[in-house]
Amino acid sequence: MTAETISAKKPANLIPEGKSFEQWITSRIARFKTRTYDWDVLKFQADFDPKYRRAQMRYVGTGGTGKEGPDENAVPAEHFTFSTMVLPAGCEGPLHIHTDVEEVFFILKGESIRLFFEHEGHKWEATLGERDLISVPAGVYRGLRNEGREEALMCVMLGAPKPVTPTYPPDHPVAKLKRK
Repeated sequence: MTAETISAKKPANLIPEGKSFEQWITSRIARFKTRTYDWDVLKFQADFDPKYRRAQMRYVGTGGTGKEGPDENAVPAEHFTFSTMVLPAGCEGPLHIHTDVEEVFFILKGESIRLFFEHEGHKWEATLGERDLISVPAGVYRGLRNEGREEALMCVMLGAPKPVTPTYPPDHPVAKLKRK
């Protein structure tokens, strides 16, 4: 390989103008002690029915929750988003669809997280426990319920820096709610 070929493969100008390498790489660290759970990002659902109450803690980007604008405390998203979700016992994440991205759920803590899926008239369910993972392709409706007696903690990763805000089945009551 020639030096010309090698330099052609290097990304151009990774470090933003006016920042040192140290400042730039430090801005890409998201420490747990500086994160906060956002119980309001999906509050429009919980206001409709308390069973939908969940919290998001953002690490990379804002995820698919529909949060407007960047989260200055999160690492900027370039290719995917990553967050954790607190799932209180009995909570439900309503059936929704991401038309543009794969979504990965990884259960950090919790023993009985029931996931339900719909696609072109087909329905399927799975129960995940601690350290279980599922990857849901774009275009498949997905939802969940914490059927355990304790709060669960789940990682969520979406395969785009700013996914299209998810939508709900037209006949689901959440589909008619306005985001606040």
